[in-house]
Amino acid sequence: MDDHRREVRDGGLFVQDGFIRQVGPTQELPQTADQVLDLEGHVVLPGLINTHHHFYQTLTRAVPAAQDANLFNWLTTLYPIWARLTPEDIYISTQTALAELALSGCTTASDHLYLFPNGARLDDEIAGASEVGLRLQASRGSMSLGQSQGGLPPDTVVDSEETILADSERLIQRYHDANPGAMVQIVLAPCSPFSVTGELMRQSAALARRYGVHLHTHLAETQDEEQFCLEKFGYRPVGYMQSVGWVGEDVWFAHSVYINPQEIDMFAAHGCGVAHCPSSNMRLASGIAPLWEYMQAGVKVGLGVDGSASNDSSNLMAEARMALLLARLRSGLMGASLSTSDAPELLTARQALELATRGGAAVLGRNDIGSLEPGKCADFIAIDLNHLDYAGARHDPVAALLLCHPRGVDVNVVHGRIIVQDGQIQTLDLPRLVERHNQAAGRLLQTV
Repeated sequence: MDDHRREVRDGGLFVQDGFIRQVGPTQELPQTADQVLDLEGHVVLPGLINTHHHFYQTLTRAVPAAQDANLFNWLTTLYPIWARLTPEDIYISTQTALAELALSGCTTASDHLYLFPNGARLDDEIAGASEVGLRLQASRGSMSLGQSQGGLPPDTVVDSEETILADSERLIQRYHDANPGAMVQIVLAPCSPFSVTGELMRQSAALARRYGVHLHTHLAETQDEEQFCLEKFGYRPVGYMQSVGWVGEDVWFAHSVYINPQEIDMFAAHGCGVAHCPSSNMRLASGIAPLWEYMQAGVKVGLGVDGSASNDSSNLMAEARMALLLARLRSGLMGASLSTSDAPELLTARQALELATRGGAAVLGRNDIGSLEPGKCADFIAIDLNHLDYAGARHDPVAALLLCHPRGVDVNVVHGRIIVQDGQIQTLDLPRLVERHNQAAGRLLQTV
């Protein structure tokens, strides 16, 4: 997946100091190295990039009262549970989410943490992630508009805007690394139009641009949100973003389901990105994002598994497959009344994989990841084609990774470090982590 979309058979990589130095047929590469990975019979891909998640939500998967709710009812059901989160919960859930992502082929993950009860901080997430070994785009989310001020979240889980902005600046100064190969970057991410004020949106944008960090928020996820923005601000969600200065190449939005053609053109013209989250959008009955229209217009699009309370999974390869299938379903529905010659094009498996790699890198504003090319980070994954799941599919092994039901990856390497080998995570005691995670989840839900 370089700029020429090459697929190299019997190929290999030569890696030095965490970066790719050469890519090509194996016989053309140096024949000696400090460490050699023999991946004969495997497909090797760039590491997958997750552009939207809420790690802490792994603690509230499949909560009975929230299983059959739309977004607003789902949120109001879960807010009181999330208000009991502790710093240790943030740390444990971060490792759980990242372990699941790593086993599915993810090498870079963007997380959106937007509530900080009981002394929890984004630092807890960053500390947990450092032990797993994946790259982290840590979004300092925020909620300042409680129910008493006309917002959706209860007042108990919102913070003052002064606190939010001061902590945002502290985190940028302490953790943000703008250099190629950065393992941690900070993003400023007010939660949504219905949970923060317009002034916080403006101030967050000004702070982010002063330090050169990116901006992220939920946008146009449901029709309820559209109605909220029209009634409270007098704009559709995208128009509201324009009014508070939230357009540009440093901005990406999660979901963006209810977007019209003029707004798509605006995204493309200003370089705004979109995190497409098909499983979550289906789980909450939110709708189907206009993925094909985004791609045709040149909008930057990546994939997000979203929070594990609205997807109940952190499998990024499975999300790429879901994006493929849902885009095809939408094309079929749109083309049902058309003649065969006028029917819409179908998204291909390679295009879906590109969304999960190059697309995600573009959305996050990173030119050091997303493809296997000299100078890029040595972030790659490998899948053994000898598994039962891929039997009979060797004639097109790349397409098989999505057209066949995805399984976990066999190898995951981040910056030259092996995170997953033989399908097993190397950086964590996974059984112990699962035990601790289940204990924490049980405590959160025991009074529900």
